[in-house]
Amino acid sequence: MRVQITLACEDCKRRNYTMTKDKKAHPDRMETKKYCKFCKTHTLHKETKK
Repeated sequence: MRVQITLACEDCKRRNYTMTKDKKAHPDRMETKKYCKFCKTHTLHKETKK
């Protein structure tokens, strides 16, 4: 069962990315380092509620 999630930047709190994840394999909230075009640097992005 794959669900669509939204990732938000930890610094500016803007929602930059959408992706899908497998709920069974990753039940916790996802965290990745991605490029934020508003901060113009790589920052930590966390999964948010829709």
